[in-house]
Amino acid sequence: MILRIALTLAILLHAAPALADIRVSGEQILVDGKPFQVRGAGGEQRLDLLKQLGATVVRTYGEPPDAVLAQAQKLGLKVVVGFWLEHPRRGFDYRDPAQANAQLERLAAFVNRYKDHPALLMWGVGNEVEAELDDDSAVWPGIGQAARLVRRLDPHHPIMAVLAEAGGGKVERLIKAAPDVDVLGINSYGDALPSVPERVRAQGWKGPLVVTEMGAIGQWQAARKPWGAMIEPTSTAKAALLRGYLATLGPATEGQILFYWGQKQEVTPTWHSLLLPDGSWTETAEAMAQAWGGRTPGGNRAPRIGRFDMEADRAVLDVADPDGDTLAVQWSVMAESTDLRKGGDLEAVPRSHPEALLASDPAGARLGNLPAGQYRLFVTVRDGKGAAATANLPFLVN
Repeated sequence: MILRIALTLAILLHAAPALADIRVSGEQILVDGKPFQVRGAGGEQRLDLLKQLGATVVRTYGEPPDAVLAQAQKLGLKVVVGFWLEHPRRGFDYRDPAQANAQLERLAAFVNRYKDHPALLMWGVGNEVEAELDDDSAVWPGIGQAARLVRRLDPHHPIMAVLAEAGGGKVERLIKAAPDVDVLGINSYGDALPSVPERVRAQGWKGPLVVTEMGAIGQWQAARKPWGAMIEPTSTAKAALLRGYLATLGPATEGQILFYWGQKQEVTPTWHSLLLPDGSWTETAEAMAQAWGGRTPGGNRAPRIGRFDMEADRAVLDVADPDGDTLAVQWSVMAESTDLRKGGDLEAVPRSHPEALLASDPAGARLGNLPAGQYRLFVTVRDGKGAAATANLPFLVN
């Protein structure tokens, strides 16, 4: 019996994956003594494709990460495991001991549950907790207290705090209130991205810097139609912008995490979605692979959208595929979104209007049958090999 127990124990110990030595040294993140670049996206879908594009990590936000950790371990990815610190803009009061202590208890249970998983790279303590606050003085000690708790429970993994941009002296406040934070994450979009490293370092941050969310453009940065509708770039235009941003940020940061590796409604169903509901990927995946030394499946390239305009009651589309693939074009009309939220909060999907499509073909669509109001015409182009292109036009019916 003793021999059997000893053999069983030996087998279990042999089967358990070894934990990597993860630490911070100056501006670098080291994994087993070697510099580690954080390259990836936030989301849970198609992690196999993310890995193929050259990614090294996937980021979670606070949902139970069991499935992501398991899949990442199989694929050789690391996970930035996020814990959702509640936001004062949603009613959480960091001055209330009952609320603050209950949150710390949840954090302690969370850390103790996942701290020994071999796919864990670092902890993400909160996401944009400080965003859109007039008086956010209590938030900073709250982040510091959370980081201190994580440090005590798990001294073997770095701790990252994530801020919504770096303006208003945010980085200086974090440095002062949360000295246990090892890695700084900044969420930034559009033309604000290239200057992130300079703006962060100017506030005194000495450790690793990771751009923890990035996209071609935020809706708050976008041009608008005269009636106020925000203009979303095509997937082709987004990819061109992201190629430049990734090239600029690569040498100046310890990593870049794109948003969002999945599909979500935020102004539109495509604004921040790097994947379609069916898992198709857009040209942004090519930009990621180019920056990170990976490749798309089979070296396939996504369709490119050129001209996409509205002429009276007809939309005109010019699209091509760089590989010569046969393209399928899908049209749809939706009401303009009125459920616009802040901070990425869940939004309702606007009503669809299939009756508005009077005629359509790969070169365009003719519209009608709509009452007065604001709408968007969407086009999705698929190449039959897993890649797609997307675009939409806001329009007004008087």
